[in-house]
Amino acid sequence: MNGTMDAALVATYGNSAPRYTSYPPATQFHNQFGANELAEAIRAHDPAQPWSLYVHIPFCASVCYYCACNKIVTKHTERSGAYIARLGEELRLLAPLLGERPALKQLHWGGGTPTFLNQDEMRLLMGLIAERFALEEGDRGEYSIEIDPRHAPDDTLRLLRALGFNRLSFGIQDFNPRVQEAIHRQQPYALVERVFDTARRLGFQSLNTDLIYGLPHQNRETFARTVEQLLTLSPERISLFNYAHLPERFAPQRRIQAADLPAADVKLGILGDTIDRLRAAGYVYIGLDHFAKADDELAIAQQQRTLGRNFQGYTTNGDLDVLGIGASAVSRIGSVYSQNAADLEEYEASLDRSALPVRRGFSLNGDDLLRREVITDLLCHMDLDIPAFERRHDLSFQTYFAPELLQLEPMQRDGLIDVREERIRVTAQGQLLVRAVCAVFDRYLRASNRRQFSRVV
Repeated sequence: MNGTMDAALVATYGNSAPRYTSYPPATQFHNQFGANELAEAIRAHDPAQPWSLYVHIPFCASVCYYCACNKIVTKHTERSGAYIARLGEELRLLAPLLGERPALKQLHWGGGTPTFLNQDEMRLLMGLIAERFALEEGDRGEYSIEIDPRHAPDDTLRLLRALGFNRLSFGIQDFNPRVQEAIHRQQPYALVERVFDTARRLGFQSLNTDLIYGLPHQNRETFARTVEQLLTLSPERISLFNYAHLPERFAPQRRIQAADLPAADVKLGILGDTIDRLRAAGYVYIGLDHFAKADDELAIAQQQRTLGRNFQGYTTNGDLDVLGIGASAVSRIGSVYSQNAADLEEYEASLDRSALPVRRGFSLNGDDLLRREVITDLLCHMDLDIPAFERRHDLSFQTYFAPELLQLEPMQRDGLIDVREERIRVTAQGQLLVRAVCAVFDRYLRASNRRQFSRVV
């Protein structure tokens, strides 16, 4: 890329599509799936294989106007203590299904804002997890937590490191004060720099940061300054998200004035500029919105074709079954997705009657599994080895996916993909639009409302 992008291609293929953190997308989850189906999936898990555990902490002390996450904004910090007690009950109910303290290779606390918890609560929660799982010693596990730099003093970072966390993830979005004021997230560079310095000193292995383009008052020049400031901090991974303005769905976004948002051509320019600058600084464009240093595990996993994708995005442990606990948390176990109740009262009420708080889910059939594999390969590796796929599944790709191959023909003519008998390869031109390529293989998308998803670009 050279700082410019083909606006015609973006107009043609940049419409709304799922992000494919799951296939089928979560919009297909249904409430005929319940706790019994989750229990069956957990029992079928290979006991020799370690787990990945996701813990959802929904609380935030203040609202960021752009946010579309499942969260509860409150100043009542005492609410978190009751919530942790419910997490402990959920783990207790899961214990007989999991067996005797299985290995935990990957752990992620997300939200919301996990640093909403006080230090005693953090210790208690990690203790509850350690009762049910065998934690990796040293830094052999990948244990990450999302933090709010505004609520992460040095002693909190020291505690997180002592508890075994070795990765931090947090949002920067934009360093420009005018943008920060418009999105209600005042977070000056000096504050973020302090967090970086402390985290480096404490030995955190990876610092991951988010940027968002398309926010109010952004332009190419101001965002370029934000990128330069971020590069001075040298995070291991950077996510570059497109702001989706959906005020009809997310109430906090109603405080953002549509007239203050950058025009489509400005957003496209910001995106192209940022990709060029990050590549020039030595970051590998992993795909979609993720960048990593060339020596980062994520970039290495992509080279070795072991990269995976789950509800946290790209992962080096894509083969692990993921168990999610907490309100709205999603589990992916074998051919099953399970999601807890998003409503906190419903979540807590289930646990108060000693019932797993499963609200909905999905069991994949054979066709779903084939399509999930195709979409994952395209998203993670930007290509699909057709003969290898055919050998694994004993089928003719050309026959099984004949309608999809026809739909790919315009994309091939436009230079987004290169389709041959032995391979489908996403070109450099098509990498930004890979979600549109994947959507061709999504048999559920044809009958659904695309407006519920964000734009591809």
